[in-house]
Amino acid sequence: QVQLVESGGGLVQAGGSLRLSCAASGRTSSSYNMGWFRQAPGKEREFVTAIGWGGGSTKYADSVKGRFSISRDNAKNTVYLQMNSLKPEDTAVYYCAAGEVYLSRNSNTYRYWGQGTQVTVSS
Repeated sequence: QVQLVESGGGLVQAGGSLRLSCAASGRTSSSYNMGWFRQAPGKEREFVTAIGWGGGSTKYADSVKGRFSISRDNAKNTVYLQMNSLKPEDTAVYYCAAGEVYLSRNSNTYRYWGQGTQVTVSS
């Protein structure tokens, strides 16, 4: 069992930055592939980014490529999402997830989920 807790969300103006953290606990949490997803009101949950268990490989949605960066510190069992040049359309609840499928964009392949953290970008 793996428990995930996100933090770092908040209200920011367009063009600003936020860094989200996802603290993992439980057995072998550092061996999982990790992903970030987001869900805006009235929309389906969508893939944002993923990172392999070793941290050397990443994947990004086209909508965030060049603005967002995912990283992980396995010694601290924490995954980070650095979000720069934020836009109002980035407003959503952001979820951290852990799974066995390498760099998966599919939310169904992630076994564990955090409770989410709200990110609101004002124009």
